[in-house]
Amino acid sequence: MAYTIGVPAERTPGENLVALVPETVARLTKTGASIIIEQGAGVSAHYPDSEFQEAGVRIGNREEALGADVVLKVQPPSDEEIQAVREKAVLIGFLSPLDKPSIIAKLAARKVTALSMELVPRISRAQKMDALSALSSIGGYRAVLYAASTLPKFFPLLTTAAGTVRPANVLVLGAGVAGLQAIATAKRLGARVSGYDIRDAVREEVQSLGASFVELELEIDDMQDSAGYAKAMMEEKAKRQTELLVPFIGKSDVVVTTALIPGRPAPILITAEAVKAMHDGSVIVDMAATNGGNCELTRPGETVVEHGVTIFGPLNLPAEMAVHASQLYAKTLLAVIEDFTEEGEFVVDFDDEVFAGACVTHDGRVVNERVKGLLETETIS
Repeated sequence: MAYTIGVPAERTPGENLVALVPETVARLTKTGASIIIEQGAGVSAHYPDSEFQEAGVRIGNREEALGADVVLKVQPPSDEEIQAVREKAVLIGFLSPLDKPSIIAKLAARKVTALSMELVPRISRAQKMDALSALSSIGGYRAVLYAASTLPKFFPLLTTAAGTVRPANVLVLGAGVAGLQAIATAKRLGARVSGYDIRDAVREEVQSLGASFVELELEIDDMQDSAGYAKAMMEEKAKRQTELLVPFIGKSDVVVTTALIPGRPAPILITAEAVKAMHDGSVIVDMAATNGGNCELTRPGETVVEHGVTIFGPLNLPAEMAVHASQLYAKTLLAVIEDFTEEGEFVVDFDDEVFAGACVTHDGRVVNERVKGLLETETIS
């Protein structure tokens, strides 16, 4: 008998994505799976039930979708959803294990085998499963569109009969996937772009996109850890960094910030003083707003104007491009399922480094050491 894959509708406010799209269904059924999707789950991503039905998906109710053998989600599950997932089922999605470890503890209590898409190892074999990078790229693109539509200036250099208009100056702080996409998008729109990152290793990537690399006189050793994420800077160096960034921020028409460290508050890169140094009408798009923001004046989930500067604090930019975001996310989930399905069953394989890295709960236990440490800290405090 084929195992079932369930896709419930996302109920988190502002989330428009759906975990599967019709074009991925055919490949999933080849793994031996029977797919159930909650009625209307794809509507906000512009995938009506009829398209799923044509692809061979059964439209069911919420209980059926959450009661499947393998449940696919976008956002972390609510308490209600955790209780609806049957014991010993498999749950795959963004689970916020380092920011919301209590969710992981509840999944363990339910004896769910949970795979967190945030923790997929950054190795060559797992690139096809890298959902974070896929959605970060969309976020970087969308952030620049926010800025371009708000800035009271042109982005490109324009020569007109009335004179020449100089290009806008765009500064991108953080040159990971989101930052590099922001740089590329701003360049395509014709802006003069510069990028900054504490990791000197990304200099060539920034410059390859036609942007200049901002250099600060900071004594920084190796600021990159084995997982490819920037390490947290020591407080003194972090303060010096913000001071040195002020003149670069001050001469920018647009600043896009992307610096995030999983499980920690976003580092402050733009102080109130730096915002004061910007010209009236300038724009900041803070992509780190979900973890507090890289700008001292950011209000997560809001758009504010401070010292004449518009500051965006978006919480879910990919949700605003739900068609392609859902497509890309569904493909990463498809890759996970294909890799861990054998003879028509989803296989738990802790000898596989990808599975072991992404798995956070199994057989009633939290199996990720970092999450266990966070839960122990919460218990002590």
